[in-house]
Amino acid sequence: MDQVKSNPHDNYFVIKENYEILQSIVDHLDAMVAYWDINQVCVFANNAYYDWFGKKRDQIIGHTQEELLGPLYPKNLPYILAAYEGQKTVFEREITVLDGTVRHSLATYTPHIVDGQVHGIFVHVANVTPLKILEHELRLAKERAEALATHDFLTGLPNRVLLQDRIIQALELAKRKNHMVAILSIDIDDFKMINDTYGHDKGDRILVEIASRTKSLLRESDTMTRMGGDEFLLLAVEIKSSAQAETLASRILKIGSQPFQLEDVVVLTTFSVGIALYPHDGTTPEALIANSDRALFVAKKHAKNCFAFAEQEEIH
Repeated sequence: MDQVKSNPHDNYFVIKENYEILQSIVDHLDAMVAYWDINQVCVFANNAYYDWFGKKRDQIIGHTQEELLGPLYPKNLPYILAAYEGQKTVFEREITVLDGTVRHSLATYTPHIVDGQVHGIFVHVANVTPLKILEHELRLAKERAEALATHDFLTGLPNRVLLQDRIIQALELAKRKNHMVAILSIDIDDFKMINDTYGHDKGDRILVEIASRTKSLLRESDTMTRMGGDEFLLLAVEIKSSAQAETLASRILKIGSQPFQLEDVVVLTTFSVGIALYPHDGTTPEALIANSDRALFVAKKHAKNCFAFAEQEEIH
């Protein structure tokens, strides 16, 4: 039976067609694919190099990695050398593309090993910018969620959850160091009238401004919290005397008496403040907050625009 001999000419076209198909596939990848020989000279590169570096294939083939990468080369060199020593390396890097934007990439250098010898390296560089953007957005979302869980939505001040934890820490520290802790309950006098007269939007702006102004009084270790409505609570740690708490309360009253300029409206306010001191007025967060609220009631009942101590129930 006669054997059909293959035609070398036909084989050439089959190989050429397959090569062109493979080249077309590689050229349509949104990733840089290349092969660099033992001398770090490019033997093959796809069209993604043009999109990323602004260089066509014939401007890359026959050139070294150093010529292509320029200032990026020293940063990549440890990974390049490791790959030529037979180690597959994977790392992230940033590349500034033609339009000036920064593209985040994941580079993989795979050594080409024949009979135990490295003949070159295969390079694959993928665009991971969308993943980096998503990662950044998820991180911001997580931070926002954590902030909402521990901070007041209107003023941005720590909320009751965070306050409770900080009071516990302050009391533990005060017990070890034999210091006092002051809890000051602060209320805006006749705030309902302000809301009724000027509207809740302006009332909210006053609350935000009060939070901002009061922050200027605080040490880094102190905590200001909005308890709800127009009531705030201030935790002052490492207080050495009742006089120090009195001075702080006087400064808060002064802030409350400063006018609020809301567009064409000037709003005047006053504060009432109740003070409870650890350990005189309680040794737990619940007891101290309750006693500071009781002192606040005394201040509002007697005169407003004043402060009162829980233990003595006196007004100033």
